[in-house]
Amino acid sequence: MAVEKAKPVQVPLPTGTTSLNPPVDGSKRRRGGPLERVFNNTARDHLTCEIARMFYSAGLSFNIARNPYFVSSYTFAANTQILGFLPPGYNAIRTSLLQKENANIVKLLQPIKDTWPKKSLSIISDGWTDAQRRPLINFMAACDSGPMFFKAIDGFGEYKDKNYITNLILSTIDEVGAQNVVQIITDNAPVCKAVGSIVESVHPHIFWTPCVVHTVNLTLKGICSPKNTPANEVAYNECSWISQLPDDAYFIRNFIMNHSMRLAMLNQFNNLKLFSIAETRFASTIIMLKRLRTLKHGLQTMVISEQWSHYKEDDVPRVTLMKETIPDDSFWDKIAYILSFTNPMYEMLHSCDTDEPTLHLVYEKWDAMIKQVKYAIYQHEGKELNEHSSFYEVMYNILIDRWTKSNTPLHCLAHSLNLRQWLNEAPNRVPPHKDNEICIGRNKCLRSYFLYPRKRLDATQEFVKFSSGGEEIGKFDCLQDRWNLKPKEWWVMYGAALPKLQTIALKVLSQPSSSSCCE
Repeated sequence: MAVEKAKPVQVPLPTGTTSLNPPVDGSKRRRGGPLERVFNNTARDHLTCEIARMFYSAGLSFNIARNPYFVSSYTFAANTQILGFLPPGYNAIRTSLLQKENANIVKLLQPIKDTWPKKSLSIISDGWTDAQRRPLINFMAACDSGPMFFKAIDGFGEYKDKNYITNLILSTIDEVGAQNVVQIITDNAPVCKAVGSIVESVHPHIFWTPCVVHTVNLTLKGICSPKNTPANEVAYNECSWISQLPDDAYFIRNFIMNHSMRLAMLNQFNNLKLFSIAETRFASTIIMLKRLRTLKHGLQTMVISEQWSHYKEDDVPRVTLMKETIPDDSFWDKIAYILSFTNPMYEMLHSCDTDEPTLHLVYEKWDAMIKQVKYAIYQHEGKELNEHSSFYEVMYNILIDRWTKSNTPLHCLAHSLNLRQWLNEAPNRVPPHKDNEICIGRNKCLRSYFLYPRKRLDATQEFVKFSSGGEEIGKFDCLQDRWNLKPKEWWVMYGAALPKLQTIALKVLSQPSSSSCCE
């Protein structure tokens, strides 16, 4: 059987052409042209793909591409001819190169360590658990030059009582030099307080200072979650209504965020999202209530929307509770009231939750915070400030109780040496040299710093000149710059007339008041 050959298909040529070859576009660059050879685009593309493939195959975070050392390493390699170079291997990176980099970091930190004899430092410690469930205890050295990680101790298998922690802190003090340490900052745990007492007995000039941020956070917990105990009966009766509001707020948050359909409806009516904050974070309840109030309009619109009415949910009681709670004005009024009298505490927590020197500000901030809390409560209750309020009395007792437990002589001395906080603003403000509590704390510090009576008398006489504005301290420029300069700047400029106090002031005014750098 003969097979018929296929006939060739006749393709019509475009108008104006006489060949099947396509016309050449002279505007396009030819591959392998002079520009290609100059910029080596093929090699560039290949290297770029290899780098990207490294990220994808190892599951590396894309943020590594923003690391300055990642960029500088390839830039250096591109600008330097190193023939036959191979990147360091697994063993080199984890051994010799790691030791080399450690030595480089120690060298870079040495200038900060050299300032410790002059500026002094605070040793800050805090415990945490890493991803491998190891209980670690961090030690940071903080001064005016900034916080520096000092060491971390693995406490696995150790009973962390006061003796164990005391030995760790005392060894750290010996490493940095006891004469360079102003204070030890930890949280408010009872074991830490016991450790502080032991350290102060060994080194009288080193004070234990509880973290002021942790103190304020405990105050907020005492207000928002009062314990129902016989000793706390009055506070519980006055504050029990507060604990119901966070419970309702957590219910709303969890009910919406734990279901994709509800969360999708919330996103239709709000540009922001509900926070999911761990209870271990500072002021977590206040932050959550602030965000809930911000989303008030969107939440109310959502529960009265057509989408919500068509939404089917098996748990009818929870949906009903949502529809009853969110539109309820009294619910939002209570939240607004809670935020009004807790906002001063939140602001203080926020201002002290920093590595900046704030030790000299704590005493005044705490006093101002109590006054602001009183004003917010009395304004809500419509009372004059001289009238009695049982709710404010409970708040006042909680605040004073926490302040009594956390106030130290070092706070009193730092407040006394801070010029601008007490010089003016309120005419009824009591200056430090007329406040008995501050005087007692300040004198205790001076006795710790100056063990010899003669030197202590000289320091006392210098403080008298400082407080009364006598002799050189009373000159016009010196008095005027108390307002124009920051406290530490003033002591640098005019403190030479008070040499013993100047030495102490430059150290104390450079210290933090919280353990934020360890968190």
